[in-house]
Amino acid sequence: MDNFDRRPRGVLSTQGQRCRWYSSTDLEQTKLQVESFEKQKAILQQRVATIEQLQRDRTGGQELLDMVANTVSRTENLWLNEMIRKGNTLSFQGSSASVNAVANFITALKRSGYFQKVEIKEAKQDEKNTGVQSFGFQMTAEIAPPPAAQTRPANAPAPAAAAKAPAKKG
Repeated sequence: MDNFDRRPRGVLSTQGQRCRWYSSTDLEQTKLQVESFEKQKAILQQRVATIEQLQRDRTGGQELLDMVANTVSRTENLWLNEMIRKGNTLSFQGSSASVNAVANFITALKRSGYFQKVEIKEAKQDEKNTGVQSFGFQMTAEIAPPPAAQTRPANAPAPAAAAKAPAKKG
C-alpha cells in the first residue's frame, strides 16, 4: 500500500504496451501550448479572410474601363467628359443629345452587374450651345463586388482543371 501512495498523481496514458504517467505540470504546459496554437490559428484565419475579402473586392482597372467604354459606345448620343474613381465609387460627368440617352446609360450600367447603386446627381440642358440640343449630366455608381462564387482560394485548382480531371476507377 505504501507504494501505491507514492505514485505520482496525474493521468495515465496507454500507447500499445507502454504506460506513462503525466503530471499536472505536463498537462498545464500542453494546455498552454494548445491555447497558443489556437490563438495563432485565429490570427492566421483572420489574415486569410482579409486576403480573400480583398480579392473579392478587387476590380481590375482595365476590366472596369473596358466595361464602361463598351456601355458608353452602345449608348447612342452620349459622351463621357470625366470619370473619377474614389474607393468603390465612380463619378461620371458627360454630355448627351437627350435625357433618354442618360436614362439608357443608367440602365445599361445597372444591367452590367458591375454596379450596385447608380444615381444621377444632375442632368440639365446645356444653354450655352443653342444650335444643338444637348444635356450635361453628373452621376455616381458604386462598384459591386464580384460574386463570392467566382472567387477561390489561391491554392484551389481552377474550375476548368478540376473539370478535366479523369474520374477515378474504383
